[in-house]
Amino acid sequence: MLSVQGLNQYYGESHTLWDLNLEIPQGKCTVLMGRNGVGKTTLLQCIMGLIKVESGDIRLNDTSLLALDAEERSRHGIGYVPQGRQIFPLLSVEENLQIGLPIRAKGDRDIPAFIFDIFPVLDEMRHRRGGDLSGGQQQQLAIARALVINPSLLILDEPTEGIQPNIVQEIGDIIRMLNQKLGLTVLLVEQKLPFARKVGDAFCILDRGKDVASGAMDTLDDHLIKEYLTV
Repeated sequence: MLSVQGLNQYYGESHTLWDLNLEIPQGKCTVLMGRNGVGKTTLLQCIMGLIKVESGDIRLNDTSLLALDAEERSRHGIGYVPQGRQIFPLLSVEENLQIGLPIRAKGDRDIPAFIFDIFPVLDEMRHRRGGDLSGGQQQQLAIARALVINPSLLILDEPTEGIQPNIVQEIGDIIRMLNQKLGLTVLLVEQKLPFARKVGDAFCILDRGKDVASGAMDTLDDHLIKEYLTV
């Protein structure tokens, strides 16, 4: 579904992504893993068109995304939940969700009912400001905002960061439901190994901007964990 081919990216003189390749199959949950600073968030921002790539290609269903800006990539069915959530704290929950509506089909200007079925707490708090929500509730709002556009691919950057354990479990259950029951393809950056094993079908490990290992989640062995993931 999503294919990253020979991707190179620079920050000034620093070469951050090196001939990187990544395949995200349709209907699966792929977990992007690696220590801090190896290029995971940079790769997601390249996919979303938020930073420029030097060379290589990013293709969604055989269509190159490189000539499209971030909004157009969303219109092609990519929902993005950035690291740190980045909700609008002074807007209400409802207003945060409405931001994604113009991306949907023309004339569709209502928040889909399934959003509140998945996240009932957001229905209860729809008139509260986003900044008044707890960290876990803000993360649910960020995911819901990405789902409003009705994506075929959902990209999440460390959705468990700074979240209380009971909400982490709930977010994991939601990701599995979206992936397994609704068929949504998921690309997830995650450093918590138990969470990654719970939700992921496959993994790809980055190290110093390069893809160094990938495969089915049940092939992520102790050797790879020790070499590339432990601190």
